[in-house]
Amino acid sequence: MKKKRQHCLYCGAGIVKKEEDNVLRDYCPDCHCFFYENPLPVVSSILDSFRNILLVKRGRRPSRGLWCLPTGFAEAGESIEDAALRELEEETGIRGRVLRLLDVHSYNSRFYGDLLFLTFVVEQIGGDLTAGDDCAQARFFPTDKIPRLAFRPNKFAIDAYINSKKDYWAVVDSIKQSNQASQKPEEAKNDLTQRLVNVIIKSREKINDRWVEEVIANPSTSQYHNYDRKKIYILCDRMVSQIILWLGGLYEVNRLKIFYLKLGKDRRREGFKISASLSALSLLRRHIWDIALSQGEWHKSIDLYVTFELQRRMTIFFDLATFYMTRGYEEGDL
Repeated sequence: MKKKRQHCLYCGAGIVKKEEDNVLRDYCPDCHCFFYENPLPVVSSILDSFRNILLVKRGRRPSRGLWCLPTGFAEAGESIEDAALRELEEETGIRGRVLRLLDVHSYNSRFYGDLLFLTFVVEQIGGDLTAGDDCAQARFFPTDKIPRLAFRPNKFAIDAYINSKKDYWAVVDSIKQSNQASQKPEEAKNDLTQRLVNVIIKSREKINDRWVEEVIANPSTSQYHNYDRKKIYILCDRMVSQIILWLGGLYEVNRLKIFYLKLGKDRRREGFKISASLSALSLLRRHIWDIALSQGEWHKSIDLYVTFELQRRMTIFFDLATFYMTRGYEEGDL
């Protein structure tokens, strides 16, 4: 329990309470001096290694035996960033570099009184993991298995960090998933994937309608101008369905290959030029891209990652579709 001030720091006289600015403060009547109780600055560091957060087990009171972020008081004469890096090295043996300030939180401790926790995101630049004198252990915990923490501000900071990285991790997960030739449905359950898919599903009819209108009017697709409008619409809808499944990781390369090989052969048999067929495919890609980006659903800093991932996946899909349709066209008379 934090002890209360009883005597003046300067003259030793007894302390009384006196109001200043509507706040009751410690006051020395002999020195005519107020004493101010300001929050003590406490620094914490979040070091993330492949979605594992570095924690230390406290070896001293308060909260001995509980886990926390590398945490300690800032000293006079050092910057708040230097204090965070010093505590990190003292408690874990790791030398770090501050990336950014993550969280600031007020906390009242029975031991120390009012504290101000400042939590920084750091990266390792040297050192080896080893528990310091004040710590019983130092180890990394997966973000979904964080133990009970000694200090509430540490929990708030870790939650804020995980939330700030959620969309980025979703991008990373979706890239890993889409790099696999075939996926099981349960592997495609990903927040970012679902967001991308939902955009296409919601705009499906609009994409179909716009593509049909352009294909039957665009000079580069003149051979489609007199083609059966219903057949064009059905063809577009089938391709959009494939893209939805592809984005969700539920459409195998082999199925895409079979469809576009056949489509290329059919177009050759019907007397179409390959340039007209490829132009039609390119127009579909453009309409999906334009409509997806016009939905107004991407408003955060993650927009860049979302658009990059959408473009990346669609590029793979249409590159494969172009290749197999061309090959099918070339093999049409074999």
